[in-house]
Amino acid sequence: MEEIEDIDLEQYKKNYIAKAGTPLQGENIASREAIIDALKTVSDPEITINIWDMGLVYKLEQKDNGDVYIEMTVTSPMCPVAEVLPNQAAEVVAALEGVGCVEVKVVWEPAWDISMMSDDAKAMIEMF
Repeated sequence: MEEIEDIDLEQYKKNYIAKAGTPLQGENIASREAIIDALKTVSDPEITINIWDMGLVYKLEQKDNGDVYIEMTVTSPMCPVAEVLPNQAAEVVAALEGVGCVEVKVVWEPAWDISMMSDDAKAMIEMF
């Protein structure tokens, strides 16, 4: 596995926030289902299971103005795509019609484990 260089791991653990999007101007707000579907398009390339079914998304909050706040984790702080996945999540959600500003915060509590995966994701893991 390739190591990530030049990352202050302690700083990353405390403060990593990805942002995307712009404020809405009187548009209809996207549905929660549309946001979840967008999150399901973001996958860890090594695992090939989306972040929603992996159980990496801990909180999804829609605000009345169309802004979206997400708390998620990654499987490990040393994961090669630890900085990429939150940015991808912010970008795909912000690209939806009816979504304003998106903030994705990486959190570490509770620690992720395989029990957080959906049944479909667990079945996919068992196939390999």
